[in-house]
Amino acid sequence: MTSPARRHFERVSAAQAAADAGDAPMQGEAYELMQAALFEDYRRLKATQSMEKKAEIKREILPNYADYVTGVLEAGQGAQDDVLMRVMLWRIDAGDLPGAIAIAKYAIKHGLTPPDQFERGTAAIIAEEVANQALKQLDEEGADTTALLVYLVDVEVLTRDADMHDQIRAKLHKALGYACRAAGQLEEAQVNLERALSLNDRIGVKKDLERLERELKQNAAAQPKG
Repeated sequence: MTSPARRHFERVSAAQAAADAGDAPMQGEAYELMQAALFEDYRRLKATQSMEKKAEIKREILPNYADYVTGVLEAGQGAQDDVLMRVMLWRIDAGDLPGAIAIAKYAIKHGLTPPDQFERGTAAIIAEEVANQALKQLDEEGADTTALLVYLVDVEVLTRDADMHDQIRAKLHKALGYACRAAGQLEEAQVNLERALSLNDRIGVKKDLERLERELKQNAAAQPKG
């Protein structure tokens, strides 16, 4: 287990490196050490076929990058940082949506780009991958639907003005709709599912939207008159 002194050193070193880099690409010893660690972890993940096992590995290794990320977010001026962007993606896969969104806000503010193998922009990636993870968690028993709704609203606001494929934005509104429904916000659920359907008529929400409309009509009919 890393000592508090070591963690403090890693955070301060990362903050200093991020401040020194300005808006040039990230560099320095702290960054190079994280790059080396990331390379080894990436090789380990590439050698693993099970997606479930990959997510377990990510949950295991992510704490090793936490202090670096904290330092960069505290003092960074927008330097392109492939370690930071990779950690953002791993956090989503590991189910750490608030941790991923914290990086996403910094990345979108400063125009950071994702790793080379991704054809989508940062906003599109965060919208689609958070939506996928939220939809997965909503299917799990005991999901914290209120928290998921907060995260999805954060992402929708964060990416609202970004250019992305309609299918991606449709998926985000589908996740928002289901999260609203799970939280008992039926009218908001209807708005988001209708938006998802308008963006992609094959998004797979028609039957759920019909059920939701019937439920809203029943609720309205049950309201006392006058």
